[in-house]
Amino acid sequence: MIKTLLGSVALFVGCSTMVAEPWRWTELGCTGEPHARHEAGFVACGDHLYLLGGRRVQPVDVFDPAARAWRAAPAPPLEIHHFQAVVWEGRIYLPGAMTGPYPRERGLDHIPVFDPVSERWSRGPAVPEDRRRGAAGAVVVGDDLFVVGGIVDGHRGGYVPWLDRVNLRTGEWTRLTDAPRARDHFQAALLDGKIYAAGGRTSSQATGQVFELTVAPVDVFDLASGTWSTLAEPLPTPRAGNATVAAGGLVLVVGGESGTQARAHDEVEAWDPARGEWRTLPPLARGRHGTAVAVHGGRLYIASGSGNRGGGPELKSIEAAELPPRAAGTE
Repeated sequence: MIKTLLGSVALFVGCSTMVAEPWRWTELGCTGEPHARHEAGFVACGDHLYLLGGRRVQPVDVFDPAARAWRAAPAPPLEIHHFQAVVWEGRIYLPGAMTGPYPRERGLDHIPVFDPVSERWSRGPAVPEDRRRGAAGAVVVGDDLFVVGGIVDGHRGGYVPWLDRVNLRTGEWTRLTDAPRARDHFQAALLDGKIYAAGGRTSSQATGQVFELTVAPVDVFDLASGTWSTLAEPLPTPRAGNATVAAGGLVLVVGGESGTQARAHDEVEAWDPARGEWRTLPPLARGRHGTAVAVHGGRLYIASGSGNRGGGPELKSIEAAELPPRAAGTE
């Protein structure tokens, strides 16, 4: 069952004063702008939002929501793309990252780390040779990083159902039970002790099926029991390159790309575990894929990405949406 969820409360949002419904996305007009990029990470850390990586070697773009302004910070030492950025102890980790050109990108042998205070890059935990991949989902629980799915051979093939736990204090990798299905080009979200692997595809440039083989079922890993299950209802609009985030008691699947349309998806669909159903939220102002949603100060933010399926046009815009009042208090 799919239900539409539209707010009715007037709130202020964004870089200018305006009235907006909860969950409704608005493009912001700010001081400065980020570098256009896609296959990048976007995450909140402290009082700022950080746009990192993407195709080519790019500076880190730092967004100050209070000042409504962008500025640039140092670029990484190499090209880093196709990852889901996470935060642990005030530093930003880029697990499951790839480097190199399409279609034979390769997984990195380590997890890059960016320190927002010193604005320096460093090498985090080493990645075992036989677990290197990119375009995977990632979440942090305590001192543990969980990396799920991904693809071994760039876009050519080798998509995997792997689930790994990495202790970020010791760097130790532990292989856990594989997910019910392989997927790549997706993101994971953590909600109520469960990891949701939503969206994605099984990329196969080797057979000419880069965008078509989307994965509609959503797999869920229960941290307490260490077991996988699959939601009774699949993702209503199957797509890959999507952003996934937990906010307001929901798991949101935002934007993406697929073989069904040339323009990037603007759909925002949310799984409500309390009701056991999908809900349709207001769409993005501009469809995009290859980026992420950051949660900060009772708002959702999304920036950059590609406006069409594939590599362009690369976007510089940023959008924001208010969380409902009660949901904002739970972020």
